[in-house]
This record gives sequence, C-alpha cells and structure tokens, in this order.
Amino acid sequence: MSISSSPLSDSGGSPLGRRMRRGVIILLAAALALTGVSVAQAGPAHAADTLLSQGKKATAKSIEGAGTPASAAVDGDAGTRWSSERSDPQWLEVDLGAVSTISKVTLNWESAYATGFEIQTSDDESTWTPIYSTTTGPGGVQNLTVSGSGRYVRMYGTQRANGYGYSLWEFQVFGTAGTGGGTGGGTGGGTGGTCETSNAALNQPARASSEENGGTPASAAVDGNAGSRWSSAASDPQWLQVDLGARTAVCSVTIAWETAYAKAFDIQISDTGTGGWTPLYSTTNGTGGTQTLTVNGTGRYLRVNGTQRATPWGYSIYELTVNGTGGNGNGGGGSTGGGTGTGTPLPTSDTPDFGANVAIFDPSMPASTIQTKLDSVFNAQKVNQFGSERDALLFKPGTYNGVYANIGYYTSIAGLGQNPDDVAINGAVTVDAFDGTGNATQNFWRSAENFALTPVGGSERWAVSQAAPFRRVHVKGDLELQPASGGWSSGGYISDTKVDGTVSSGSQQQWYSKDSTIKGWVGGVWNMVFSGVNGAPAQSFPKPPYTVLGSTPVSRDVPYLYLDGSGKYRVFLPSQRTGASGASWAGGPTPGTSVSMNTFYVAKPGDSATKLNQALAQGLNLFFTPGVYHLSETLNVTKAGTVVLGIGLPTLIPDNGVNAMKVADVDGVRVKGILFDAGTVNSAALLTVGTAGNTTSHAGDPVSIQDVFFRIGGAAVGKATSSLVVNSSNTLVDHIWAWRADHGVDGVGWNVNTADNGLTVNGDNVLATGLFVEHYQKYEVLWNGQNGKTIFFQNEMPYDVPNQAAWKSTPNTNGYAAYKVADSVTTHEAWGLGSYAYFASDPTVDSARAFEVPESASGVKFHDLLTISLGNNGTISHVINNVGDVTPSNTTTSTVTSFH
Repeated sequence: MSISSSPLSDSGGSPLGRRMRRGVIILLAAALALTGVSVAQAGPAHAADTLLSQGKKATAKSIEGAGTPASAAVDGDAGTRWSSERSDPQWLEVDLGAVSTISKVTLNWESAYATGFEIQTSDDESTWTPIYSTTTGPGGVQNLTVSGSGRYVRMYGTQRANGYGYSLWEFQVFGTAGTGGGTGGGTGGGTGGTCETSNAALNQPARASSEENGGTPASAAVDGNAGSRWSSAASDPQWLQVDLGARTAVCSVTIAWETAYAKAFDIQISDTGTGGWTPLYSTTNGTGGTQTLTVNGTGRYLRVNGTQRATPWGYSIYELTVNGTGGNGNGGGGSTGGGTGTGTPLPTSDTPDFGANVAIFDPSMPASTIQTKLDSVFNAQKVNQFGSERDALLFKPGTYNGVYANIGYYTSIAGLGQNPDDVAINGAVTVDAFDGTGNATQNFWRSAENFALTPVGGSERWAVSQAAPFRRVHVKGDLELQPASGGWSSGGYISDTKVDGTVSSGSQQQWYSKDSTIKGWVGGVWNMVFSGVNGAPAQSFPKPPYTVLGSTPVSRDVPYLYLDGSGKYRVFLPSQRTGASGASWAGGPTPGTSVSMNTFYVAKPGDSATKLNQALAQGLNLFFTPGVYHLSETLNVTKAGTVVLGIGLPTLIPDNGVNAMKVADVDGVRVKGILFDAGTVNSAALLTVGTAGNTTSHAGDPVSIQDVFFRIGGAAVGKATSSLVVNSSNTLVDHIWAWRADHGVDGVGWNVNTADNGLTVNGDNVLATGLFVEHYQKYEVLWNGQNGKTIFFQNEMPYDVPNQAAWKSTPNTNGYAAYKVADSVTTHEAWGLGSYAYFASDPTVDSARAFEVPESASGVKFHDLLTISLGNNGTISHVINNVGDVTPSNTTTSTVTSFH
C-alpha cells in the first residue's frame, strides 16, 4: 500500500482528510562516488602459501545491491567488489570446499572499510573460532598473518569506519588445502572391496514424501525393528529416503515390504538429497516380500521411489537395509558439502538459547529494566522500514505493571503463557504514526500476540497497515485502529482476539476481523470484513461497507511458543475448527496439542540452508529466531506435521535463483511468521505448497500458511515469477501480504523488481482468509483450483505501468485483472474484495476489470466488491467481468454487491 486518500467520512460522520503516502526515495550519490576510488594491490603471497579462496563459493549477511555481490570479493578482479548494508554487524564468508590450514588473509578494502572486525574460521558454519581481531583497522590493503584451520573463513565486521556499509575489492585466504570434506563435504566415496554386511542405513536420519499417520514414520524403516514400519499416503508417487551420513559406495539394498508393496519403483542415490538423483535399480514388476537387490553407485542419500502401488493402500516398508563397499567413505556429502559428515543429529533443547535478537522478560524484573530494553528496540526500529535488524519481545507468564511498548518495524511482542490471560500487561502496546507525518499507511511488518492488555487511559492503539497481525490478544478496554492524529492507516488483520470494549476503525480504509469477540465496532471507509466475530455489526455493504459472515468455514489458529509450569519451552498446535466463531480460548484453553521445543531446531542468522535442510531431514521442526537468512538451496519440508515457526519477522532470501521453500504434498504442515524476500536472481517461486497435479485430500489436517509475507524489491533488487504457489488441496492461506514494492531504498522499477503473480492456486478446496496482494505485473491472484473460497481481498494494481501498450492481458484487453478465476473453474466463492488503481507513471492507463471469472459458471459467486481510482490516476473500467461502473473521478468507490 502506498497511497491513502479519500474524501469519505467514517460511519460516525467525522470528515476524513485526504493524504497521500509517498514512497521512500533515496539517492545514492555518495555511494556512486565511491566507485572512483583507486585500488591498492595486495603484495605477493609467500611461496609456501596457496591462494585457496579465489573462485570459491562466497556468501554474505547482506549486499548493498545487485552490482556488489559476495562473489565479487573472491573473483580475482580488483575492480569488482562486495558491499554490505549500512548496519553492524556484517560478514563475508568463503567456503574453501574442505577443512584447510589457514596461514594468511589479505583484505583489499574499498573506502568503506572496517575499524573493528574479526577473521573467523569454522568447520560446520555453526561454531566459529576467531584467528584475528582488531578494533583499529586502518583500511587499505591488510596482509594478516594468521594461524588456524577450517573449511569456512569469514570477515566478521563489528564497527564500520564511516556511514556506509563494509566493502571489499578482494578477500583472499591463503594456506594449505585440505583433501577431504571435513565435517561439511569432501570427495567421499568408498574404498572398494567386498560388499559388507553392516547396515549403513541403521538409525540414520530418514524422511519420506508422506506418512500415513504418526505411528508409521519414516524412521521406523531404519530402526532395526522388523515389527515397526513406514507407510505412506495412498497415492503415487511416494518415496522413502535415508541419509547415510557420508558418501557411500553402495553394493546391496534390501527392502522388507509389508503387504502394501510397490509394483513399480526405483532405487536412487544422490550427493545432496535434494536433486541429482541417479537410478541404481528400476522395475515395473516388483514382487513384494523381501527383495535383496545388487546395485552399484556412490552417494550420501539413498531413496526408494515408488511409482505404482500394488494395492489400493500406500507403500509400506518394515526395514530398508543398505550395504556398502569398504565402509562409509571419507567426508560428509561429497563436493556438494553440507551436513555433519557423521550423520550426528543436530542438537535440540527444551530450554534453548534463542539468541541475541530475542528479549525474554520475567515479572520479577524491575519495570525500569524492561522499559529500557523496550525503548532501545523501538528507537532502533522506529523508522527502520528496510533495515536488517529483527527483534522479538517475549513476556513470561505473570503480571507486568507500567509497561509501555511502542512497536516498530520487524518487531514481535508476545506472551509466553499457554493462553492470553496468563500474561497481564498493564500499560500500553502501541503502534502510531511514529514518523511524524501523521500517516500510518507504511506501518508494516510487526505483530502482537498472546497476552492480555489493560491499556492506560482505557484504549489500546494499533494503527497499522499490511503485515501487522494482532492475534490472541485480550484487550481489557477499547481498541483504536487509526493514528492519534487521525491521519491515514490502511489495512490490517485481527484474529482469535477478545476486545472488552469497542473497536473504532477510524481512518482505516479496509480491515479484516476473524474468529473474535468484541463489544462493538464503529467506523468504516471502504471495506470492513468480519467472519466468525461475535459483536460484529450487521451486514450492510456498501453503506456502511460491512461484509459479515457469521462463521469462518474452516479455521485453525496459529502455532505459538509458550513456557510450561516446569520452565520448559513448548509449541502449542491449535486444533482445526469448522464453522468457527469467537476466540478459541474464550471458553477455556485453546483445544489442541503441545510439542516440546526439543523437537525443533532453533535457527539463528548465519545458519546455512544446508544445515536447515539437515534439520528437516532429521525429522525436526524449524524455529526461526529474528534475523535475515540467505538460502543457497531450497528448504524442503517433506515430513507430515512439520512446523516452521518464526518470531520477529525472520526473513528468508533465496540466492542464485533458487526457490526459497517447498512443502511436500503431505498433511498438517504449518508455516507461520516468515517474511520471504526475493533475491537478486529471479526465483520461479518463493514458497510452493504441494506437487502440481496431486489431488490428495487433506481436509482432515491441511497445510496452513499463516502470517507469511512476501516482498519483491524495496530493501534490495528482488525478482520472483511467483510468490506463493499452492498445489495442495484444502490448504489454509490465513493472512498473507504479497507485495511487489512500489517504494524502497533500492530495487524498485518496472524492469527492476519483476514479478508476475502474487498467489497462484492450483489445488482444490483451498480457503484464503485475509488476502493482501499488491502491485504484481500480471494476474495478482490466479485461481485454477475448484471450490476455492476467499474471505477478504485487498489489492492495489501496479503503480509503475509505463504505458498501456506494456500492460495488456490480451491484444484487445487493457491490463490484468487483480483476481482471476480460470475459465475451467466451475465452483468458487468470495466475499469482501477491493482493488485500487494508482497508475502514477501514466495516469491514462486503464484496466478493463478488477475481477475476472468464468461468465457462464453459475457456481462462481462473488459478494461485495469495489474498485477505486486513487487521485484520478488511471481507471478500472468494470468491477467484475463487464459488470460495475468505471471508477469515479473523485476517489470514491464503484461497487457490486453480488455476481452470479
């Protein structure tokens, strides 16, 4: 959202002033001037030293822009450079490919150098050892004599010398190269010889494409117990995969099938476990029983890939045995690296260290101590719209008096009780127009969850726009959703909440409230939608603009962290509800199940995608602590019931064009609280759920995507063809904001931050509740699946369409509909949808319609739709298909109450 303007009055009759939100424009003239700095050349290395780093894989905590990637510091070209964002700390890391002896490091700094930094080494990208440290770095060319070893070497900057980031023309590591992969890689391979009888798969990490239920996990097929088994969902294809712990020369595979066996299957091997599968054996005439197969191949990961079942059931294996030639080889994953080499499980704990970006408060702490921390975080995040800092503020159960928390960007505040009333805050938790403009239309990326608040003065203020969920909060007073100044705010979300007083939306242009209880509601500008809200106003769209459903068809509240009575951390998984209304905890504890934090890998900034995938392959859930995570490979969530939970807006950035995350077509995966930020190289999709073409029903335990946000550009150049692709049936898409940036510090422009679609739905029976999608260049929502439902949709068309000729969905159709239901769809229903035009680059641009659906499909039904032209910048000719008037010229709505 970037423009907020309206001459309308709220339902109380008070006039609403007209205000436009301007995108942030930062001119980087000073940074460009740096390119003229002369470059000092490093002196020659000692004859005994070998340059190990040149051309190797390099990563960084951040990059200033697409022209200054991490790889530029190890390319041997002293005219190219890496540069970081303008914050501390930052790091640049190089992967030497194997554990090596390090004797010298040369840093060829650009003018933006470090006065404080360390040189660190690591064998596993987790534990880092300093081998050099300074707080008086002089810049220029530094030749550092060091002594250490490791596969990974990084410059860890702690203090910049000036107002820019860190920048290196070249980062050179000298020493003696290792011959193996150490704990992360190596050449691996067996040593030859006879086929051994030892089982390389025994008790190793296993995973599968699906699991029939909790009693038949993938691990049961490699536990040495012939009475336990893995079984899959009853569909084709399915697979079972085992991590052998190191590259292994495999000579024999034995499969002890249960009655539900494979008629057709392959045995495959891979070095990565995520691709590059080589077939070792294939048959279309499987016999079942116990099959011992002679094979020949080398790799770390082995899988049985079933393509045709012999029975109507799934696939089921009592035991999978893998025999190698001469042991398990050397190293841990071949030249691709990754993993721990020994297959040793990653550590977990039910009292984990959540890292430096998580503040945990106790009722015994002095109020002044708590306030100092709250103020410190807020001052850093107050106007830090595109920064890299991330924070979570967590309150243990108890009562807190005199707490006044202003919540800025990338900040989550949450209680650690099992239910909201377990944490009582007496004071304020506030979001306002903090930038001094009186305008809250850029108050994105923050959250409040799971506490009770008695607000000072009797009223809580939560003046936000997109990507700012307010969940599981008990407000013991009134709730104000506009700035104190009365200035503009535009679009928010409440769920599973109880407000003892009245909610006043004031200047809020659109808002979605779900599964809550309120005393009453006043206000409404364009589009206020309610489902399952006790105390909601009566249906009255468009005047007042209230769309009201008595219940939410299917609902499952978010997973959340809490502290149990013994001081152990757990994650609660609320149960699914049908026909939901009111807060899940209003009549007692939220129904559901609880899992220990020792089933989670707690991720921290700096963790590699390889390590995160290792945790997933180990069968762990993922808990992302606040920070920015660069992904060199796709995160693959394959186990049914996996929880991926983030606090403090952890941000996942795919590098080199990989997709950020893929969820398999399995039951019960929950992804919550993540920001996906597109990388500089185009990704096909940022998040994909399920497998295209798979029609398995997940009605009993669907995948849920909740408080998950997508950003294309703004903080840096970003490109992704699609943001979210949903292939799995019955998926719950509950509060997403997919945003192609219209403003930012970098990476904004029609040919710069390119993205076709925000949401593509291919699965059947998918439900979207709280759908915010803005500025994509083609169909912003494309719905191909049958029997889909959407409750609340907010959209702005792209601001930067250069001209009409550049934006046509067909040669004779102006623009693209914001929400397109495919011509093949016969059943679909949606309530409370708005789409706005603001064609700033060319105000003569027109979109033929905002919503496009099959004309003859009587099962496709839309309720309460509107379009607007903001400030007369362009037009939308029709609301839906050829129905509805052209957008008026005075920033007022064109509406349709019912279609089909």
